[in-house]
Order: sequence, then C-alpha cells, then structure tokens
Amino acid sequence: MAGRSGLHGWGTALGGVMVVLTVLTGCAGPYQYYEGTGLHDATAAEVAGGWENVEGTHVVLREDGTALLEKLDGQDFDFEDGWRLSGTGTWKLSDGDGGQIVRLTLTSRTRLERRSPAMATDTSTPEPPSTYAWRFYVDRDGHDEPKLFFFYGDPDVGNTYVMTRETGS
Repeated sequence: MAGRSGLHGWGTALGGVMVVLTVLTGCAGPYQYYEGTGLHDATAAEVAGGWENVEGTHVVLREDGTALLEKLDGQDFDFEDGWRLSGTGTWKLSDGDGGQIVRLTLTSRTRLERRSPAMATDTSTPEPPSTYAWRFYVDRDGHDEPKLFFFYGDPDVGNTYVMTRETGS
C-alpha cells in the first residue's frame, strides 16, 4: 500500500509540473521566439528607397542614412495605443545571427495621427512618443524582392506589419 501511495504522489507531482509547463508555453507566441528571417544578402542600396503599407504608411529610406516617415504605427504592444507618427529620422541595415534588420529611428516628430477618432479622445491612452525606434525584419517576397516587416499587437497572435516597395520606386 505504501508503494502505491508513493506512485500516486509522483503522478500528482508530475501532473502539476505538466500543467505549469503547458501554461508557460501556451503564452509563448511565434514572435516571442522569432530569431529572424535568416536572410543575409540584402544590401543597403537594395533596401534604400520608398516603402508603403496598405494602411497608408509611407517610409523613404535615403541612401545617406536619413529617413522620412508618414503615418507609421507603433510595433509590438505600442500598436494598440493607436498612434501613427510622421517625421524624420535615421536608418541602418544590420546583420545578426538570425538575419538582417533595419533599425529605423524617428528623431523629429512632425505630425501625430490616430487610427480612429475614438482613440484621440481616450484619456487612458498613454502620450505618444516624440521619438521612437522600430526594428524591421528584412525578407524577400516570391519575386526575390525585399520586404520589411515587424510584429505588432499581442505576441501570441504573431501579426505582421508588412512594408512593400512603393509603387513606382
């Protein structure tokens, strides 16, 4: 009888550990462990130029490392605050183990917009930043053209904010 209750105790403990692990890994969305696209062959000249998003965002990455931004949303959970920033800044293409990223920094905000009018009057929404930094992952589309993206919102969902080459660029 003592051996049986000992097994029961181990079974209960093991079951408890499994529940804890399930809960912990259940909160780990695709973004939380995303290491990059694995792309290492994009050049700064190839990334420079105009970029757009279906939401009306426009970004120009100039070859001299400066940037123009129009209506760019926040990344990660900042997206949920609803602000859209416009202004000038800098950018740099960097390469790491997981692939290349474009670090885009807004250094001078010239305009602030909200995705919806309700967000503009919501006093519980944090004050939008006057400067901000984004990390865009660099990848290629089906035609081997570069595309830039970042994750937004809840990391468990894995939503991507995709920038494609501006029409006519």
